Order: sequence, then C-alpha cells, then structure tokens
Amino acid sequence: MAPRLEKVMIRFGAFTLAAAMLGGAGLALASSPKGVEVGDIDRKVDPCADFYGYANGAWRAANPIPPSMERWSRRWAAGEQNKEQLKALLQDLSGRPDWPKSSVEQQIGDFQTSCMDEKSVNRSGITPILPLIEAIDTMRTPADLNWMIGRLQDLAIPAPFGLYSSPDNHRPERVIAYVAAGGLGLPDRDYYVKTEPRFQEARAKYLVHVGNMFKLMGGREADAKAAADTVMRVETGLARASLDNVALRDPHATDHKVSFVQLQAMAPHFDWAGFFKDARLPQADLNVNEPLFVKEVERQLTREPLAGWKTYLKWQLLNQAAPSLSQPFQDEDFAFNGAYLAGTKEMKPRWKRCVEQNDQLLGEALGQKYVERYFPPAAKVRMQEMVSNLIAAMKDTIDDVDWMTPVTKQKALAKLAAFRVKIGYPEKWKDYRSVEIRPEAYWANVVAGRRFNVEDDRSQIGKPVDRNRWGMTPPTSNAYNNFQLNEIVFPAGILQPPAFDMNAVDAVNYGAIGVVIGHEISHGFDDQGAKYDAHGGLNNWWSAQDLKLFEQRTGCVIDQFEGYSIEPGIHHNGRLVTGESIGDLAGAKIAYRAFQKAQAHHPAPALDGFTPDQQFFIAWGQFRGDAIRPETQRLMVQGDPHPIAKFRVIGPLSNMPAFQKAFSCSADAPMVRPPDKRCEVW
Repeated sequence: MAPRLEKVMIRFGAFTLAAAMLGGAGLALASSPKGVEVGDIDRKVDPCADFYGYANGAWRAANPIPPSMERWSRRWAAGEQNKEQLKALLQDLSGRPDWPKSSVEQQIGDFQTSCMDEKSVNRSGITPILPLIEAIDTMRTPADLNWMIGRLQDLAIPAPFGLYSSPDNHRPERVIAYVAAGGLGLPDRDYYVKTEPRFQEARAKYLVHVGNMFKLMGGREADAKAAADTVMRVETGLARASLDNVALRDPHATDHKVSFVQLQAMAPHFDWAGFFKDARLPQADLNVNEPLFVKEVERQLTREPLAGWKTYLKWQLLNQAAPSLSQPFQDEDFAFNGAYLAGTKEMKPRWKRCVEQNDQLLGEALGQKYVERYFPPAAKVRMQEMVSNLIAAMKDTIDDVDWMTPVTKQKALAKLAAFRVKIGYPEKWKDYRSVEIRPEAYWANVVAGRRFNVEDDRSQIGKPVDRNRWGMTPPTSNAYNNFQLNEIVFPAGILQPPAFDMNAVDAVNYGAIGVVIGHEISHGFDDQGAKYDAHGGLNNWWSAQDLKLFEQRTGCVIDQFEGYSIEPGIHHNGRLVTGESIGDLAGAKIAYRAFQKAQAHHPAPALDGFTPDQQFFIAWGQFRGDAIRPETQRLMVQGDPHPIAKFRVIGPLSNMPAFQKAFSCSADAPMVRPPDKRCEVW
C-alpha cells in the first residue's frame, strides 16, 4: 500500500461522471427516450426494504466481480473501458518512431513501449535499483543517512516523512511546504497498534511479506526474517506517533505552522538545512502536520542503529519499486497488497498497469492526447450548465434552512458564490520537455517521471497560489473538492457514459450525475469544508449557536453510519465517513430539488412503469450500487472516508421523505428512518 501522505484538505469522490444538461436547457432526446436500466432491477426485492438490492441486484448477480478488480458495477466497468481508450491511443503513438524528441507523443508513447517490454524488465531483476541499494549499504555516518533520506524523497519515497506543497491555511493565497507523516508499509497506524485478530493477522502476514521481499533480493532466510523484524520495529514506532484516520479528518489537528528554526528544533539530528538546500526550497515558515511524528523521527535518529536505518530504507525503496521490477517482485507485492489486503484474485493485465502508470507519472502529457481524441467541446459546455444549476439549487437550500442566523447564512452564500468550477482539463498544460523518456529504459523512465512530479510540486513552494493547477489528470474518472481553493473539479475522464446518456430522460441524469455534482458542491459545507471560508482560509465563519446546531446535525449522520455493519464485529466508523455521507445526503437532496424545478417547465415522462421520481432514485441506486469484495470492505471501513456502496445507496435515501412517497413505503419500512432519527444537514 502507498505510504500515508494525505492532503487532508482535499477529499476525493469515487465517481465516474458524465456531461449532463437540465431539462429546460435544450437537451436533445432520441425518439424513444431512455429510462433506468430495467433489466438490472431485482424485482424479488422490496424497494422499501433494501433499495441497494432492488435497484441493480440483478446486474450484480449476472456480473460477478472480475478477478483483477476489487469492486464492480456498470460505473466501474466504464472506468476500465476508459483505460481501453487510453490503450488504443498509446498503441497508435508508440507505433511511430518519428515523433519529435520530448514531444508529448514521444514521451507517453515511449514510456508505454518501455513498460510493455516485459522480457527486458524480467531480465533486469533487481538490477535497476541496485545502485540505490548499494548507496544505502555504504552509509557510514549520520550525515550519510540524512543525505540518503533526501535522495529517496527526490524519487517520491516519503520515508520516514514526506513533504509537499499546499496553500497556507492562514494565508491561502500563498503556497508553503507541509511536512507530513510517511514511511509506513501497512495501510495506517491501526494496523500496527490495534489488538483485534484481523490486525494481528495482518502484522503476521506483513512480516512474512517483507521477509519474502528481502529473500528475493538475495538474502538468506534468517537474515530476511531479521530484516522484517527491524522494519516492523521502526514502522511501529512511527505508527504509534501518528494520528489515526479519524483525527486526520480534522484540519485543525494537522494545522501547525512553524518557523524553519522551530522545525529544526523538533528534530535537530536531521539536516533540515541541507535537505531544503538540495531540494531548492526556501527556509521559510511551513506547516508540520504532526509534530509528535517529527519528534518520533528525531527519537529514532538518535536511538535506532545505522544498520536498522539501512534495512528500513532498503525496504521503503523496494516496497515502492516492486511493481516496476521483474515478475517475482510484482508477484510478491500483489500477493500481499492485492490478494491478501484487497481480496483480488489476479493482477490486472500488464498493458492496463502500464496505462495506469503512464497516467500517474505523465498525466497531463497523456491528458492532452486523451482530450484531443475523446473529449468533445460540447461536453464541457453542458457540464458547465449542469453544475451552475446545481449550485443554484444549493443556494435555494441554504436560503431555506431555518436553523442558521442571517449573518452566518450570508457567509455561507458568499462562500457558495465564490466557488470556482474546473471542467475537462487545465487551461495551461504542464511542460514535460525536461523529462527524458526512452523506449528501452523502463526503470529510468519511472525515475524520471517520479523526479519530475516531485520537482514540479516543490516548485510551487514560496509562490502565490496558481489556481490553474489541477490535482487530478484529465483522463481520471473522478472528481474532487479542494477546500483551500474553494473549487470543485471534474476531469474529462468522468464526462462520458454511462453516468450520463444523451438519450436518457432528465430523471436518470439528475439521479446519477446530478447527485454526484451536488455531492461535490456540498463538500464545501460538510464537517471539514465548513471550517474553511470563501477564500480557502482555515477560519471559523460560524456563530457559536449556528455551529452547535450544525454539529448536532452532523452528529445524526455519524450515529446513522455507526449502525451499519459489513460483517459481525466490523461496522462503519461514523466519524470517518461523516463528510462523504453528508455529501451523499445533501447531493441527493439538491439534485432532487433541481429535478423538480426542471419538471415544472418540462414534465418528465413515466417510463417502463416507473414514475419520474422513482426513476430519479433508481438512477442513484444503479449508479452507486457497486459490488465490493469483503476484504476491500474491511480496508474501506478501516481507512476510507467513503462508506461502502450499499450504505451510500440506502443511507441518504432513507432520510428523504420524497423517497418514501415515491415508492409508497410504510412508516416502519427499513428504508424509512423515523422522523425523530431522520438526518438532514442541508
């Protein structure tokens, strides 16, 4: 699993979106407008008892999760189809040797060629990373250790800490450095410290996994076991000093602005001055996300023998590099992270892993060609209209709430009015011309891509915020809300079917993409986003009484999701999923509100025996109704701020009287929460 280096002010939605329009905006429908996927519905299930089972249970039964996937639905199938598009694009580009050097065509095409040369990769074995392994082995002094930590940081290996750029919480127009916890091989701190059997088992499996990796490097059985014990000892110390996933959701818990001198005082045995000089960073004020973690780094610098640090850094390098090395390393990496932790049965095909890595390392270069081929300009225009109308629906919702005082309400409306919306792709592309990519040098290409992205991020520190930069690549099937920039972002990769269909009725588009857009809008007003003002500053704009009422309402959502279990003894942590659950609840409400407005001008038809309101809710159930492997569900409940799909379907809808009315559910139906337990934040 990737080390924990979360920018806690950004919360990503797990969505595959598509362009959409309001009914009154001239959406052209086919002669036979399309409704919900009738064949996906399980008619044997009562919609008032289990809407997740009803909405698309038949589809899930007929379409089991593919062996290489953790979850599956029409939405996830569309995301994988998106990678098929990238595969076709890259095959065309990599088939031509005459692209100008350093052109985006040459770079992404040659990267794909090098990655797909599996024979060469397998012949290389561990050879690509041997120079770094040998450099670690030759460390003799604390100065050598400091230098090596810096070299790994240059390659996006955040051990034992990480550093990234982000707007200053208190001067959001400026970018500063953030020092964050990193360097863990297990998913999060709880895997190291909790005593439940599943965490004990994970630790035992992890020790075997680390030992196996050291054996693949050529170590003897006893030496590999000793190395694994060392790694566990170092990482456990770091984990104990780390915040858990719930604490990390509070931006105040990670808001610790300090001077450079204060940073040095926290860990004087690390050469911060040399590190910042080599990274070409200003020795200016910065944010330390977790001061106790930095102090633990200092403790280990003084107490852990140099031999232990060598073992730990070798592991951090190997853990990051394994997916890019020969087949034995890939297999062992998958056996633990893919098969054991996530429950997948086989690796994705190599071409797909290469496409994903191409996007990860050269995303805006790949994005330029993706947009040219697959993103019609009309999609951006229609998405802009849809977002504008959902923002208007959110404004009406804020206007109508009866628990906010006028002063606080005006500040909420000012924040909404200041929302910036990005759709499709950046106005200015990143310049990758300095990145040398060669068709026969896969590992060197990986290093070049990693180094570029680190340097690109560091280059922003000490400068005014560049609001044209994106946090996702254009081909990404996803969306996000950035609290510090007060913006919502929808990359081109999400603006395609099946979430939106040009031939579908408004009810379907509102129920799927409309709820998702509303979800991203409402993130600005969830338990995290509400702590940031219209300018992106971490600043309380609430009156004391209004904040108390808001927290009572979010408390209702917390309690609701605490009651959802995935299996005996394992239930959702309501505080971990609060923001995403507020987003789903508010998103469904404002999308439904906007849909009702559209119907007032252009009434939606009944189709396939379903009323327009029923179609709206079924569309949400079908869009969100993923099948998820049990192992992945356990990972999600532990560390993912998103609830599992079943509860993202039934959770928000069970709070909506409009749903109860649409399906004529009785007051005591499982899909109807009693009035005294009904949650409504926005």
